Amino acid sequence: MRLVLCDDNRILCEALASILKARGHSVLAIATSASDSVAAVAANRPDACLLDLRFPDGSGLDIARAIRRSHPDTKIVVLSCVTDPAVMSEAKKIGVVGFLRKDQKSEALAGALEVISAGRVAFDPGSSRQANGRTRPSPQEDMLRELTPREKQVLRRIVAGQSTGQMAREMNIATSTLRSHIGSMLTKLGAHSRVEAAAIASRQSAVNGSQL
Repeated sequence: MRLVLCDDNRILCEALASILKARGHSVLAIATSASDSVAAVAANRPDACLLDLRFPDGSGLDIARAIRRSHPDTKIVVLSCVTDPAVMSEAKKIGVVGFLRKDQKSEALAGALEVISAGRVAFDPGSSRQANGRTRPSPQEDMLRELTPREKQVLRRIVAGQSTGQMAREMNIATSTLRSHIGSMLTKLGAHSRVEAAAIASRQSAVNGSQL
């Protein structure tokens, strides 16, 4: 599918773009504000727009309404940490064809896009609250907690876009040692690449409002 990614977290967008491109999708543009989101869809006329619900300058639902009015052929897929049933109901009324949680693994997102590409809808209510009202940690949040302090440091540097050489120099360790830390970190996260690991970390930061 030809996609436009709209989220105020550029790191997350870039990580998702790499993952989706590897799965055969074409990412035409990334927008990190409400106004840029509408403009990006207008300029690129994508098959689908992956849209967050929260932007510093506007509401994702308002963006969805604007896109539906001006570009009805573009499918809108909400990718957000918001799981309020009322919000989901409003999104359906607008004509959104997918509503997915940010804490899902890339395989789930890719599968949902295949469903949407086939003309069906993909809604995952995915409430993250238990009956007693407490937030239940996601599997990926649990995996992040399993990382050692050194592995978390490596992951932070990967999210920041540092190269292997830069990380090794600044951490004052051998490249072979660094690669060992990276391998262990990827295994614990169930990630197949640094890009996927960065996406996991960015999703959890967006969901929980916390840093590694």
